[in-house]
Amino acid sequence: MGQKIHPTGFRLAVTRNWGSRWFAAGSDFATMLNEDLKVREHLKKKLAHASVSRVVIERPAKNARITVFSARPGVVIGKKGEDIEKLKADLQGIMGVPVHVNIEEVRKPETDAQLIADSISQQLVKRIMFRRAMKRAMQNAMRLGAQGIKIMSSGRLNGAEIARTEWYREGRVPLHTLRADIDYGVSEAHTTYGVIGIKVWVYKGEALARNEQPAATDNEGDNRRGRRRNEGADSKPGAKRPARRTGGDQADGAKRIKKEAGVNDAAAVEKEVS
Repeated sequence: MGQKIHPTGFRLAVTRNWGSRWFAAGSDFATMLNEDLKVREHLKKKLAHASVSRVVIERPAKNARITVFSARPGVVIGKKGEDIEKLKADLQGIMGVPVHVNIEEVRKPETDAQLIADSISQQLVKRIMFRRAMKRAMQNAMRLGAQGIKIMSSGRLNGAEIARTEWYREGRVPLHTLRADIDYGVSEAHTTYGVIGIKVWVYKGEALARNEQPAATDNEGDNRRGRRRNEGADSKPGAKRPARRTGGDQADGAKRIKKEAGVNDAAAVEKEVS
């Protein structure tokens, strides 16, 4: 069976960037990586209802800068900024350095793969039919500009005895095209029957590298080929493109051929009689 590579890891340094951006000496790497994992786990618990899409961690010169991408920035900041100050203090305790927290708003949460997966998992916990949740999410994503979306759910769907996997796709999702901007998200729904896993792929179009020109579409290619044919015909001296016969012209030509054939047959008969 063909296995699917992680779309984000496959495109790192091509069209995607890393979620943690810092450099560490060999002895400090494990410590800093462990701190990053603790920070992400803490933010996942604290901001469970804030629709967090992703977290970017940077470490410039004995400081830390954490950027939280959320569809509900007001929930993260809290009343008069109280919640974000508490969050900053907690993160400083984990990392041991001064922390700056930035909140970025996600403008279109309906086309963000992680937010779509989280939304479906919340609906499954509330006992909403998984097919209805998946199809509604796909319709919203396509309506708001996504060029393709694929959603997969695995587990005891609808409380079935035997676990199975179901998936739906709409539009194009080119997983092997490196320049394709594919957003990927995973979530889990902890239901009374067990855990249901949700995976979401969203294709947002092609991401061009620097100084790269967009590839010609099929229509442009057809026009270019037609132009070359015309140029070749014009280059020959006195060459004229033959006129295309219509249905009526073809019928008239057939009648004329039959008539001439009849005249020739009559002449041949007279010759034999004489």
